[in-house]
Amino acid sequence: MIISSTHTIEGRQITAYLDIVSAESVQGVNVIRDMFAGMRDFFGGRSQTLERALKEARIQATEEIRERARALQADAVVGVDFEISMPGGKGGMVVVFATGTAVKLR
Repeated sequence: MIISSTHTIEGRQITAYLDIVSAESVQGVNVIRDMFAGMRDFFGGRSQTLERALKEARIQATEEIRERARALQADAVVGVDFEISMPGGKGGMVVVFATGTAVKLR
């Protein structure tokens, strides 16, 4: 299964657009570690806790759109886009939405 952020697959022809597939993944961010992440924001530096939560959420959302595309007997998902949300502002949760178009290829 090919997953691509582009709208075409080089060397392959899209023969059918099956459906839009989407998924979401919600990850909790450890409150204590998040407090230290806030300090890093203030003093500068990277928040490894938030980066890990975002990475895990992106991986889970990608796997879910792959499964939904397989259920449609798709060969690929094109035009994949990710959106990130942190409900309630800082800390607590991070949500990653993934959306793309399931297609058949020749």
